Amino acid sequence: MQDRPTEFLDLTSLTLDEFQQLVPPFEAAFQAHMAAWRLDGKPRTARQLSVYKNCPLPTPEDRLFFLLTYLKTYSLQVVQGRLFGMGQSKANQWIHVLLPVLLAALRTLGDAPTRSLAALAQRLGVSEADAAMVVVPLEETPAPVAAEPAGAQASPRLPMTGRNDASSAPKTLLHRPTVLAARKKTTPSKTSCSSMPCLSSSF
Repeated sequence: MQDRPTEFLDLTSLTLDEFQQLVPPFEAAFQAHMAAWRLDGKPRTARQLSVYKNCPLPTPEDRLFFLLTYLKTYSLQVVQGRLFGMGQSKANQWIHVLLPVLLAALRTLGDAPTRSLAALAQRLGVSEADAAMVVVPLEETPAPVAAEPAGAQASPRLPMTGRNDASSAPKTLLHRPTVLAARKKTTPSKTSCSSMPCLSSSF
């Protein structure tokens, strides 16, 4: 993907230079996390983290690329896993490990999302009132409503839409002599079949 910078940007929202700047703090946060926790979320009590030969994400770049593509495309975990050579359960483990790692790396760089107006104002170097203008846009003046002629019916308060044309949904023809059922066994019915064709129970 490094040879396709446009596709790389589409998949990660980062340029190659921005990605490379994020790798060192991301890897440092990953190593700090894995020093205390295992991949399955349990506390690490014995040996240190070691990368196995068949590890699907052996390098820091692989791990960061895996997470950024997941956050950008938000694909199903089974799809994300298949793209990176692992099953859904393993992809789920990696995602839950790497999300807090990425947040810790962004905090180190000072780029973590701001959770309060005061923190946003401090980051931007402006007052809280000015920061509020960035977050909450000014209310727009409502457009004037044309007066209705006298005696006209009041328009409905709720939006209403009419049909454009006939429905394109397939129709089931119930007047045919037999209709195929979706199950092999029929359920006894209180309705008599003497006055209308009985449904066939065969496929």
